[in-house]
Amino acid sequence: MLYLLDANVLIDANRDYYPIGRVDEFWEWLIHYGEQGNIKIPIEIYEELKAGKRAENDDELLKWINDNRIESALRLDEDVDVELVRKVTEEGYADNLTDIEIETLGRDPFFIAYALRNPKERSIVTTENSKPSKKRQNKKIPDVCKYFGIQPFNTYQLTRLLDFKTNWKA
Repeated sequence: MLYLLDANVLIDANRDYYPIGRVDEFWEWLIHYGEQGNIKIPIEIYEELKAGKRAENDDELLKWINDNRIESALRLDEDVDVELVRKVTEEGYADNLTDIEIETLGRDPFFIAYALRNPKERSIVTTENSKPSKKRQNKKIPDVCKYFGIQPFNTYQLTRLLDFKTNWKA
């Protein structure tokens, strides 16, 4: 199974429960599974992470994400299928979205399109929670994933599935 990470997984982990410099084992664990081909970050999400600082402790995350070793281990090396992005946008969110509504979606349709390429072998990992909404641009990633038969996971589910422990190297 390939687990595709949303930017919020790294942002929230660094801010809330696995800060870089305090729980470095988590970050090394991510690199390890990236090198194994089990965890990847699509280019659009990678660029979102590199785009800048959002909180006080994001300096460490920016340094981490800008490390060439991280990029080679975690960045998904493939281009998005534009037809799948269209399908996610039109079917998963809504047909005929306005420019403002499309802007609100951000990179989410791209992110989901990578998983849609092979929904039985790819999953999404995000800290967004399911919140079914009838509003076109307010749909959450887990809800759109479920619509397409993609299994969404959160960070804690991922750490259980891949058995993260602070002594994982032992």
